[in-house]
Amino acid sequence: MAGAAPHVIVFANEKGGTGKSTTAVHSAVALTAAGRRVLALDLDTRQRTLGRYLDNRAATIRRLGTDLPMPGYATFDPAKGETIEAQLDRLSEGVEVVVIDTPGRDDPHARAAMLRADTLVTPINDSFVDLDLIGEVDAETYRVRRPSFYSELVWNSRTQRAKEHGASVDWVVLRNRLQHVDARNKRRVGQALEELARRVGFRIIPGLGERVIYRELFPKGLTLLDLAQLGEVAVSHVAARQELREMVAGLGVPEARQEAERDRSAALAGA
Repeated sequence: MAGAAPHVIVFANEKGGTGKSTTAVHSAVALTAAGRRVLALDLDTRQRTLGRYLDNRAATIRRLGTDLPMPGYATFDPAKGETIEAQLDRLSEGVEVVVIDTPGRDDPHARAAMLRADTLVTPINDSFVDLDLIGEVDAETYRVRRPSFYSELVWNSRTQRAKEHGASVDWVVLRNRLQHVDARNKRRVGQALEELARRVGFRIIPGLGERVIYRELFPKGLTLLDLAQLGEVAVSHVAARQELREMVAGLGVPEARQEAERDRSAALAGA
């Protein structure tokens, strides 16, 4: 299936602090570890969290002389005069999955990337503060009153992509920092999200829990898949790794490699 377009996953949320870059980089590494050819692209030229995370990972690989799953990666710089569309086309040759991390603000290049998304992932913390980004909730009943500006933005992007490319967008809302107890706030946020999902059209999947380990991994560029490099491993690390695996499975990325093999086999059979 030479020349086939990669599956593009865009992590986007105009609010910072939702774990967007952490989930993006973990997803890119997990998909690489699963045998995919992955490109990770950082659109936040100023903050560059995903890019710096993978810089640290590359340095750790060189320092330890070890072999860790490592996606290709780049940082988009509009000052160089190349559009995001052109850079995607140039860098994604031979790539199966592209993971794009966007800035935590309204950004024209992020909007352009959303038009290329096959899967759009919006991480939110499990709180009404973050939920307000995609829907307004009544203060008394906790029922959703209306979708918010961001939901309208995504709707417009999905409509435009369908018109221009005839392709649908799988919108996934990722519940990060889920509480590990059945608290009232957790249930109320969940109910409001389910109501919004029916009205606006997105899927809800669990993300990554609130764990100190994620902040400790950044300087070395390690992920929860690199337990052999972490030294002493606690039960919480193993549980967090399972969270990561379930999150990546929930993204629903097609089995691009298997599809390619089937197409090649079919081509040989017909030759």
